[in-house]
Amino acid sequence: MNLRGIVAVSGRPGLFKLVGQNKGGYVLESLDAQKVKIVANITTTKLASLEDITVYGEDDDLKLLDVLANIVAAKGNVPDAKADVKELKAFFLEVAPGHDQEKVYTSDMKKIVSWYHLLKDMPLFSEEAPKEAVDHDGVKTEDKVEKKPKATPKPANAKAPSKTAQPAKKANMTSKKGV
Repeated sequence: MNLRGIVAVSGRPGLFKLVGQNKGGYVLESLDAQKVKIVANITTTKLASLEDITVYGEDDDLKLLDVLANIVAAKGNVPDAKADVKELKAFFLEVAPGHDQEKVYTSDMKKIVSWYHLLKDMPLFSEEAPKEAVDHDGVKTEDKVEKKPKATPKPANAKAPSKTAQPAKKANMTSKKGV
């Protein structure tokens, strides 16, 4: 399952695909039928990648990827997000065994089921997640940075300009009142 680049945006319903970034913010495309492109402000908008989202568990937190994989396995009886609360809780006990029933609210369950209904028609579930390649040094290939040649060194006798060599600032003694 490959959910890289799929994000949830705080304050906006639905899911978005991260298209790019510019100086104003993140460029996002909605995954619903309209395919609306928006620019989310970098400073005020919070993005949550679906790869990083977890569900509260009794022992350990459950990854959303695992919960969605269990929902895919239970294809036939996935309730609608507007289904009865008891039906939704019973379904969530199947697909997310070990979730903390006090901390995971029905609104969270509805959100996850609605996300599944948005993603089910996309080829994301059949794609493999990209593996991180590790070279013989034990370093991820993504983490390796090519070293750029350093700029030519300055000669040893080169000095930084001293304060006396710089032009003096003019003193402005007039006030606004004219005194």
